[in-house]
Amino acid sequence: MDIKIQQVETSKIESVDFSNLSFGQVFTDHMLVCSYTNGEWESPEIIPYGPMTFEPSARVFHYGQAVFEGMKAYKDDDGDIFLFRPDESIKRLNASSERLAMPALPEEIFHEGLKQLLHLDTEWIKKGFGNSLYLRPFVIATEPAISASPSNDYKFIIICSPAQSYYAGEVRVVVADKFSRAADGGVGYAKAAGNYASQFYPTSLAHKEGYQQIIWTDANTHEYMEEAGTMNIFFRIGDKLITAPTNDRILDGITRKSIIQLAKDNNIDIEVRNIKVSEIREAAEKGELKELFGSGTAAVVNPIKGFKHKDFTYELPELESTYASFFKEKLMNIQYNKSEDVHGWRVKV
Repeated sequence: MDIKIQQVETSKIESVDFSNLSFGQVFTDHMLVCSYTNGEWESPEIIPYGPMTFEPSARVFHYGQAVFEGMKAYKDDDGDIFLFRPDESIKRLNASSERLAMPALPEEIFHEGLKQLLHLDTEWIKKGFGNSLYLRPFVIATEPAISASPSNDYKFIIICSPAQSYYAGEVRVVVADKFSRAADGGVGYAKAAGNYASQFYPTSLAHKEGYQQIIWTDANTHEYMEEAGTMNIFFRIGDKLITAPTNDRILDGITRKSIIQLAKDNNIDIEVRNIKVSEIREAAEKGELKELFGSGTAAVVNPIKGFKHKDFTYELPELESTYASFFKEKLMNIQYNKSEDVHGWRVKV
């Protein structure tokens, strides 16, 4: 694909302290931009990262037509660049776009655009286990009109941010019994920007109680566990691993489905089924609840140290060997080209 490239005159990379990065606050020299107008996607361009101009009436500001993906690029010891299951990312981006009445992005633009952008900004991808380049592809509605209807114009953009190993500290969560992340028939399964905005307020209330995140429950009854913050969630009762099935409320996490497959590969008993809050409370009371952990692109696997549900609190036991650390190591070894990839998840750029 012929992608027009406008390089920066001087890279800003020398001004970046790669040993002290705040997640998502430093961006590489370039970004990819592709416009949709007159019913078709135009040729993408790679331009210097910087401010963009939109009219105040751009539909994204008024009706929230915005979807995104979260990905990472990794560099192995030989300097080769890899992505992890990028085919799943473009599939999910387009599924999200469809739900918000936005046009599908041609896969060629996504894959080739990423490839050329990563090769151009290759110096921003540092070697070393835990170092990566976080990738944020997104689509926004740009037509200047405030009538309540889908936009006719869109922009697809990819920005990149160098990242280190993500460590959120000790995480304790509140199990939701009032607020909901998503409802049946809604957009919970889509990576729609508004899904995240609606979580900020109840999460801020959890922070005031000394908790870092929320385990979301079903909107109808608040009886069933669904997701943890912005991550899918796994429960270990005894030696059995359990996670909720995806539906139109739950994001089809790429890390989640990879963990499910790795559990099967390693003969770990795993069930994908609905999980009642009462079941988890009962397991905790009996001392059978061994682990809770979230899964997602940024942290890969994030252990949860304790939880609260109404007047019930529980601290997870300290274990010498955990499923959380097992799966994180397995996944990262695949991502960094340190182990065999029998499923073809690792894609060389």
